[in-house]
Amino acid sequence: MSRAGGRLAIVLHSHSPWLLGHGTWPVGEEWLRQAWGQAYLPLVQLLRMRAERGERELLTVGITPVLAAQWDDPNSVREQRRWLADWRTRATGKGIWATSAGDAVAAADARRQYRIARAMENEFDEHWSAGGSAAIRPLVDAEVVEVLGGPMTHTFTPHVLTPFAHLALESGLRDHTARLGSRPTGIWAPECAYSPGLEEIYQRQGADHFLVDGPTLQHVGASTHLPHRIGDSDVVAFGRDLSLTYRVWSPRRGYPGNQWYQDFHSFDHEWGVRAHRVTSRSSPAKDPYDPKRAAQRVQLDAHDFLQRAIEVIRSSTEADPLVVVAYDTELFGHWWHEGPQFLEAVFELAPAAGIELTTLRAERDRAADRPGIHLTAGSWGSGKDFRVWAEGEAGQLRDRGTAAQYAVLSYLSDLPANWRASRNETADAIVTELLLAMSSDWAFMITKDSAAQYARVRAQGHFDRLAELLRSVHHDPNVHVSDRRLPFVDARLLPV
Repeated sequence: MSRAGGRLAIVLHSHSPWLLGHGTWPVGEEWLRQAWGQAYLPLVQLLRMRAERGERELLTVGITPVLAAQWDDPNSVREQRRWLADWRTRATGKGIWATSAGDAVAAADARRQYRIARAMENEFDEHWSAGGSAAIRPLVDAEVVEVLGGPMTHTFTPHVLTPFAHLALESGLRDHTARLGSRPTGIWAPECAYSPGLEEIYQRQGADHFLVDGPTLQHVGASTHLPHRIGDSDVVAFGRDLSLTYRVWSPRRGYPGNQWYQDFHSFDHEWGVRAHRVTSRSSPAKDPYDPKRAAQRVQLDAHDFLQRAIEVIRSSTEADPLVVVAYDTELFGHWWHEGPQFLEAVFELAPAAGIELTTLRAERDRAADRPGIHLTAGSWGSGKDFRVWAEGEAGQLRDRGTAAQYAVLSYLSDLPANWRASRNETADAIVTELLLAMSSDWAFMITKDSAAQYARVRAQGHFDRLAELLRSVHHDPNVHVSDRRLPFVDARLLPV
């Protein structure tokens, strides 16, 4: 592998909508359990090992407040521990069955599954038993990662009325501060969505950098290899480089589709494990997973990724380019079983390639001496515009959300003049339900036909509950409702 001087910022986006108490299999809580056990646990373990080696500013990780709340919920923590034990038990059962049946391949895979499950149980018991914040905060304190904050429930901000955009972001940043001990200066803008004026909201809340997709910068002739101040603000936007990002994962290709990697979609429903490799794109038949061949492929792909990064750096028109890639954290370990191994290989190989790994906050000041730019609207969704969250059923959800926001504003405006003097639990519960109803996940899942019916039911349930709450306070202004799911949602944060 050749060498090149340059910097690479890897950004991971950790998120799920509120899933606790809303179904189990195949989405619902099982979604959270699998991502937690197979992606979040091994990633934090890897980062802690790098921190112990004294490494700093290695990775930028967005953690949405709604996910952090589920990591810290005591009942959720207990259920995750039970899920990990069940994973180990299922692997044991498969091993006993395979041995008695004389299936040496299945028995070997069961032993592999057992070792992984047991290791994740130990990791959980030692570092996560008090919740996710207890596991993540040492990484923040060691400065091995930058953690991005964001709006409380991952609302699609361009479709949120300005008062609620302020409230959702300020609530989210307060939540982050309480859980991790410091207020973030960088945020993950949900869906990398931007519309003109959002930087004013960010600046008011003290957020000074965020990420957009590369085409959002390119549409106005701005380089994706530099950070840019937006307009007259001090808020800086970074752009995702798609040529390198898509090397790993894209709508059509990427490393996880290699024939030697574990197949996410080939699921053994009897034992609840994945035991086959991708094998062939053209055939439903799958061969057994071979961890040694997968490990070899990881090294090849890590080398390829860094070689491509070198090519991007060398071809950039900027004198000192910064290349930013961004992915959902779930890709690394959950959807792509070998993902954590790939990251570890990249961390190990990058110095020899002359590539410095960095974080967004470490690069933000590079925009200070250049004129601001004016962006047009964009996202990282299909078409790089808003269509995923604005067309068809998604558009109907957007319109319903707009009407609901005006209804909640009307309710708040009718409260006694001194209602902001102390926390109003009923108002907080109403705003919580509104924000949960407006999670961007529901529209995305419907548009992409990914567990679409689950998303319809969830969105409908939140809007129905919100309507019920508003009817209750209309008939009895003294009704009291308490909702502790998202304790840092404070209706008083709505701008006066």
